[in-house]
Amino acid sequence: MALVISEETAAALPEYARVPIVFTVDRVLDVTIRDDGPSRFELSERRLGVPYEKDYDAIAGAAPLQWPQQFDLSKWAFFVARVANRIVGGAAVAFDAAGLTMLEGRRDLAILRDIRVAPDARGRGIGSALFQRVEARAQLHGCRQIEIETQNTNVRACRFYEQQGCRLQAIHRGAYLQFRDEIQLLWYKDVPQ
Repeated sequence: MALVISEETAAALPEYARVPIVFTVDRVLDVTIRDDGPSRFELSERRLGVPYEKDYDAIAGAAPLQWPQQFDLSKWAFFVARVANRIVGGAAVAFDAAGLTMLEGRRDLAILRDIRVAPDARGRGIGSALFQRVEARAQLHGCRQIEIETQNTNVRACRFYEQQGCRLQAIHRGAYLQFRDEIQLLWYKDVPQ
C-alpha cells in the first residue's frame, strides 16, 4: 500500500466529503471522575445490547460541505490520504479561526475538527499518518496543543486518540441537545516545541 498524504485547500472538500465517517456504536465509555491518581477520568467500556450506526455527516451542520457556510476556512488546513489515487482518508485542523469556540480565544491551540478513514481502509495506519501530519502542521503554526472533541459513543476514536498520546482533560454531560445520553470528551495533545 503506497500511502500519499497531501495538504489541500478547501476546494478539495467535495472529494474529501466522499470519505464516509459512519461507524457502528456497539459499546460506549462510561466516565468516572476521580480525585486521586495521575488521570482525573476513568473510562470503562460497556457493550450495548442493540448496536446502531452513527454518521457524523448526517448531523445538521456537521458535514464538510456545510463548513464553508458556517466558518471562515482560510485558517484551516486539510489533509487528504490517497492510495492508488483513491481518497481513503482526510483530516481538517483549524488555527486561530473565528467562529470556533473550542479555540478558547487561544492562538496557540489547534482544533482537530475532523479525521476520517474509509471503512475498508481502517486499521492500516492511515489515521495515525494523518494525525502525524496534523501534529506537524500545528507545530509549524506555533501551536502548543491540539484539542480534539469526540463522544463516549465513539470508543474506537477514543482509543485511537489515547494511542496518539492524547489526554482526556474535560468532559461535558448533556453537551448535545439532540443526543442527550452522549458525553462530550475533550482530548488534548501537547505539541513539541
